[in-house]
Amino acid sequence: MTALASTGAIGTWILGARPRTLALSVTPIAVALVYAAVTYGRLATVPVIAALASALFIQITTNLANDSADGGRGADTSERLGPLRLVGAGIMSAAQVRRGAIVTSLIAAAFGSVAVVYGGAPILAIGSASLLAAWGYSYGPWPISASRFGEVFVIVFFGVVATTGIVWLGANRFDATSVLLGLAIGLPAAAVLTVNNHRDRAEDAISGRQTLAMVLGPVGTAYLYVLELASAAIVAGIALWPINRAAIVVAAAAFGAALYLGHRLARTPVSRALNAMLAATVHFQIGLAAGIVAVLLMSVR
Repeated sequence: MTALASTGAIGTWILGARPRTLALSVTPIAVALVYAAVTYGRLATVPVIAALASALFIQITTNLANDSADGGRGADTSERLGPLRLVGAGIMSAAQVRRGAIVTSLIAAAFGSVAVVYGGAPILAIGSASLLAAWGYSYGPWPISASRFGEVFVIVFFGVVATTGIVWLGANRFDATSVLLGLAIGLPAAAVLTVNNHRDRAEDAISGRQTLAMVLGPVGTAYLYVLELASAAIVAGIALWPINRAAIVVAAAAFGAALYLGHRLARTPVSRALNAMLAATVHFQIGLAAGIVAVLLMSVR
């Protein structure tokens, strides 16, 4: 494992960045971009690109900080059921990965400063809060990742904040629909975390983490998962209904998919098999985002 760090440094850092999770940052921005362009007929390209780059590096910071913190305190080990982690697998030390997170924080701040020039104080507040949350997710006396508030964190930052921030940045507007669209995209992102914590419940019990999955137990977690996905479908329908009646098709399809995925989760044992459920949940979010974008584009005259 240590040889990997020396002979394939770039590949190692890419592994630590968890590229499969980065769709969670891209989907709310894509939805917000299309919504702003369709609804307000204008879009500031440069600050939006800068904000997208900043959002991606904030998520990479979150992932690296999480790897460093959990691996450093022994919460991640080589026996974990999920994908390999740099510190837990002995590829890098916690200090090395933490330094990497500091570097990606600085890159995120650099891109964010471009967005702030265009978006002003609201974007500065969003960017600063997002960077603080990226570290607070795993570090500090009460890390969010070890608490029952992880799903709320994800809904807020990977849903509502990302969507409304891009609409403000791209069109200088803030409205209720962008908030609802943020909720619709943030809820499946939270469901990804729910599956992750459900899978890791054995290790979390040993390390004393009190995630929402630990509090609810396996059966309660399955119900929470269905609620997150089904609510995303309903909220998307509510947000899009005044724009185009085709919203009912997207909402109904997403609701059916939510019930199917919930049934799959309930029948999947706590094992590495849940990694496939993680991928399926990400695909649900991408599919819902694609449906939202399709409905928005259908409304263009």
